[in-house]
Amino acid sequence: MIARVNWVDEACRKTIDKIERTSLSIGASFPNGSAQGRYEKTPAHDWVSGFWPGLLWLAYEETNNVRLKELAVECERQISQTLWEFEQLHHDVGFMFGLSSVNQYKHIQDEEAKRHALMAASLLAGRFNPAGGFIRAWPNWGGEDHSGWAIIDCLMNLPLLYWASREIDDPRYRHVAELHADTVLREFVRDDGSVHHIVSFDPETGKRIGELAGQGHAADSAWARGAAWALYGFTLSYSYTGKEKYLEAAERVARFFLDHLPEDKVPYWDFRLPDFGKDTPRDSSAAAIAASGLLDLAVAVQGEESKEYRQQAEAILHSLYNHYGAWEADEEALLLHATGYYAADVYVDAPLIYGDYYFVEALLKLKKL
Repeated sequence: MIARVNWVDEACRKTIDKIERTSLSIGASFPNGSAQGRYEKTPAHDWVSGFWPGLLWLAYEETNNVRLKELAVECERQISQTLWEFEQLHHDVGFMFGLSSVNQYKHIQDEEAKRHALMAASLLAGRFNPAGGFIRAWPNWGGEDHSGWAIIDCLMNLPLLYWASREIDDPRYRHVAELHADTVLREFVRDDGSVHHIVSFDPETGKRIGELAGQGHAADSAWARGAAWALYGFTLSYSYTGKEKYLEAAERVARFFLDHLPEDKVPYWDFRLPDFGKDTPRDSSAAAIAASGLLDLAVAVQGEESKEYRQQAEAILHSLYNHYGAWEADEEALLLHATGYYAADVYVDAPLIYGDYYFVEALLKLKKL
């Protein structure tokens, strides 16, 4: 137990210290993936824009460093401007505004940030297709018709709707969130606990058309980060609703995820690749997301299952810290060896801001436990 506490405390100290240092160069911008040791920046309307202010708030909680708070506030100001750029917004406003505006309201009682988050929740609810019972994914970018597409990642946007429902005592937002979660449970999760990335529906009738590979290897494969989103997302829906079906789904996905991990507890980017070799890319971001979800799952259940989920999360985080951390390297990011979008060759074997965010979030959860 002493050794455990020591490495967790050391890891938390190193991560927070590094965030304080890199905040000097990153400032109030929006990191995405890292190349040549530096985060590449993205516009405020990009789905990843909330993760840097989210990290700043995590570090602020630990340090009370006013400069970090001021950077997070400036990030939120820029993100809030996207509310008036409607055509640029998408299903991931939950990531964007949940980690920036909601956090800002919680930490400094900023009523304007609260309004921004509620506006974003209304936009997210407005993407709901009642014929199919799903929240539509992206706008029609790239010449593709996405009007009937739903994706597994969107489970992680539902907390914005649950929060809004509680904040203004309006059950509509919660109804939308639960209807989407029910559709994902029915249409995305296979019997063995693996999940699809994208499922396509007829946007007029709501009838299921079929699944798409998305960022996975194939339509019938098992994208590792998709499993992590599902594990964590269903756990969050259970925490907000208390509905056992979401807890059961989270445990089913967790079992698949854990049973298919390699020895070092960090998954290859897809669990069903035709070939695995020493050069097959890992996805440290999937490991970090899953670890944070597992710690919440450990709180949701009791007995031996709770103990196992906590131990597995700790083992994943310990491996990430020891074997994937960029502590000594000239690198702005925290975790190495993630995989963004393999088929498009986007950030393959590279650090990703959301991997960093969930790694720190999970570490701090473990420290508090």
